[in-house]
Amino acid sequence: MEFYNLMAKAAEDVGLKLSESQYEKFIIYKDLLKEWNEKINLTAITEDEEIIKKHFIDSIKAFKREEFKKANTLIDVGTGAGFPGIPIAIMRSEIKVILLDSLNKRVNFLNTVINELNLKNVTTIHSRAEDGARQKNLRESFDIATSRAVANMSVLSEFCLPYVKVGGHFIALKGPSVDQEIKDSKKAIATLGGTLIDICEVQIEDTELKHNLVIVKKINECPKTYPRKAGNVTKNPIK
Repeated sequence: MEFYNLMAKAAEDVGLKLSESQYEKFIIYKDLLKEWNEKINLTAITEDEEIIKKHFIDSIKAFKREEFKKANTLIDVGTGAGFPGIPIAIMRSEIKVILLDSLNKRVNFLNTVINELNLKNVTTIHSRAEDGARQKNLRESFDIATSRAVANMSVLSEFCLPYVKVGGHFIALKGPSVDQEIKDSKKAIATLGGTLIDICEVQIEDTELKHNLVIVKKINECPKTYPRKAGNVTKNPIK
């Protein structure tokens, strides 16, 4: 229970309560992350305390926004080692979470975590973001599309907004400096049917780290021409 109080405090800050069984899931997740990280590159953060703060608590802070507490469906685009999708799923079992990633090795890791933690509300999809958004069962189907540290906002908007239903939200977990990135992404967000409604700063417990949640509401359907084919999105962001 070494890190329980720290995580419980972080959860309380966003209006949640961390149970012992949830905490145990996080510890198993941490151990699996470290074990698999020796075989495939999942994270550069490998110390227990750093994993707790910079991965788990950082992900839990998404609940600073009510959208995460109310949503029924969420897709985590380019989820990597499962952040923020798996922590969100652990903290709120009512939400149906899909983890999408383009690398099969990472998806195998995610499936192992899901099985070991017995997460009934989580499934994985092995796909590039651009290809997944073309599937009828995924396109404009989610209350929330989220992504953490994958790309700049212009690129992320094209990756994520096509998955969001009108009235839903694309919420990006970003670092401390987002002002210029936001300015550069205004055309992309508008083109893809979104509008920026808020930037919410969050503090990571027991650190000097301050991150941002960038909240975009989907107000119009995404044009059928988006997302563009793989490669075009990152090479030529909408400007």
